[in-house]
Amino acid sequence: MNSRQLLSGDEAIALAAFNAGVKLGTGYPGTPSTEILEEFSALGGQAQWAPNEKVAAEVALGVAFAGARAIATMKHVGLNVAADVLFTAAYTGVAGGYVIISADDPGMASSQNEQDNRRYAVAAAVPMLEPADAQEAYDFTAQAITISERWKIPVLLRLTTRVCHSKSVVTAHPLAGPTQTPQFTPNIKGQVMIPSNARPAHRRLRAKLTELLAWNEKSELNKVIAGDPALGIITSGVSFLHAREVMPAASFLKLAVTHPLPVEKIRAFAASVKRCVVIEEGDPYLADAIRAAGIVVESKPEMYRFGELNVARVRRILAGDVSPEPAPVPGKPPQLCPGCSHRYVYDALRDLGCLVSGDIGCYSLGALAPWEAMHTLVCMGTGITVGLGMRHALPPAEARKVVSVIGDSTFVHSGITGLVEMVYNPPPTGHVVIILDNSTTAMTGHQEHPGTGRSLNHQPTGQVSFEALAKSLGIEQVFVTDPATDPAGFMKLLQDCLANGQLNVIIARRPCLLIAGKIKEYERAAGQTCTEVAGEQP
Repeated sequence: MNSRQLLSGDEAIALAAFNAGVKLGTGYPGTPSTEILEEFSALGGQAQWAPNEKVAAEVALGVAFAGARAIATMKHVGLNVAADVLFTAAYTGVAGGYVIISADDPGMASSQNEQDNRRYAVAAAVPMLEPADAQEAYDFTAQAITISERWKIPVLLRLTTRVCHSKSVVTAHPLAGPTQTPQFTPNIKGQVMIPSNARPAHRRLRAKLTELLAWNEKSELNKVIAGDPALGIITSGVSFLHAREVMPAASFLKLAVTHPLPVEKIRAFAASVKRCVVIEEGDPYLADAIRAAGIVVESKPEMYRFGELNVARVRRILAGDVSPEPAPVPGKPPQLCPGCSHRYVYDALRDLGCLVSGDIGCYSLGALAPWEAMHTLVCMGTGITVGLGMRHALPPAEARKVVSVIGDSTFVHSGITGLVEMVYNPPPTGHVVIILDNSTTAMTGHQEHPGTGRSLNHQPTGQVSFEALAKSLGIEQVFVTDPATDPAGFMKLLQDCLANGQLNVIIARRPCLLIAGKIKEYERAAGQTCTEVAGEQP
């Protein structure tokens, strides 16, 4: 305690959660949030990967219903999956601290969109905090827990890539632990959201927000930094650091709690300066809300809505520079690793002229040269369901070329219901689903999932069998193969499945080359034998 450490924002959140006595941390791995739970586990906290973000948010809510503290972590698109529970949990309220941590990815370093999740706080009517650096990530995690327990409400802690991954000095001061022993007190009217209970719950939620707004108007978390009254800058999160570097002499209103917005505090600040500019990444969330309140502020030009902000871009915004920005320096194109078994799958898909409905994962790189063998990619799980839609719509000759490709972790996340859909509403031409099972969540750094049989800290646990699951649904054509050891055999199998007009599931199983050695270590530590499907000598 009170030690100075060099931490990333993710590490600081994990440390704060541990020091605050969080009972359970749960989530689904997704850059840039992944390291939070890994670090929380390394510190000794109880952390676990859930099949998807909705499950994580629901399990964490159960912990909070029982009066204990919980965090649920995810990247921005993960909150789409967890939105169902977030919106209604705002109605039910909680007994223990309940914090949902959403890590946005401006610039789409590793994402399919750059949505601004600050909008979720408004839509779900929950308070939201935005740290600017690792120290604030530590402090605001504790504040989020405090706010959650004081108002019995879920809290959104919204981060961005730079806050998650940039390191700065953190003083880990002591944090107040839980004040109650976990206990569930039944409250049917408050926790069972049938319409007759939800209507008054909605009114209670709005009353909480009114109280939170009054508190936030006076909160010292929102800081006014006096400076030259000629220029005032309203900002939040990492944008504050960029703007402060560009205009250190300016006056600043640095917002920490950005929902509900302290409108009167903002109004007073804007009136105290000659020119008032809102500097923010992503959508003009702050600027729109401030202008809607009748406060005159400048917002950034539309061109700066895209990508991350930095010192150079903030300087251009303040100067009103809308000339074309320098083109980014081309980077090395991503590619599947040499020797990756996915390569053999895409060789076959390309050579057979398949129409491939794809999914989220490292295997998305099959869309690039030399294969160009993935033709749709939208979000987790759509590899199967979009492929089914194509099969239903296309003429039979074209429909028979459609193949769905999905990874093992993604299959557990959102693919199982697609498989159920395939059985329940089978296309006339049948369908072919390929599950690329490399025994890990490779794209985010080789995390475990329910199909690996290992928990977050790589200890043995229950394992979902994809082949048994598919057969239990009534799919008769289920095949397990290693395309790397028999490429010709895989090609023949795929051809047969495309031609048979039935429902087919091919599990292309071979551990990722980057994790195969570690899998053997985990198994040896657990007293198991080496995994034969690794395709390597023990």
